[in-house]
Amino acid sequence: MRLTILINGSDPTVNHDYAVLWLDTEQGCWSREAHEGVFLPPWGELHDQDGVTTLCAPSAAAPLCTLQGLHIDRRQRVSSSQGCAAWESESTHSPMNGFWRLQAVDRQPVKAEHGIFGR
Repeated sequence: MRLTILINGSDPTVNHDYAVLWLDTEQGCWSREAHEGVFLPPWGELHDQDGVTTLCAPSAAAPLCTLQGLHIDRRQRVSSSQGCAAWESESTHSPMNGFWRLQAVDRQPVKAEHGIFGR
């Protein structure tokens, strides 16, 4: 299953920073599809534990971004359609807070056009 999510600042009418991500729950990876201001690398690994999904760089344990309230159960049910997000500012290295919103759910098996998720 693949989820498309939008991450943006606490007040998108003032702060236009955002990132659009695809989360591949089968492969345990994510990819950045578009962004402005919310810097994340092009792809990485995702971990889901106790209702918090963390987005990490490839082969890294430290989270780059945390998505509160996002949990996918064994039956591929998504726990929530929105929640709080936290990441680090690229320019100031200070904590940033905002929100994530579920944009789309693709329950069909997805074959990536380009295999960036190779391990």
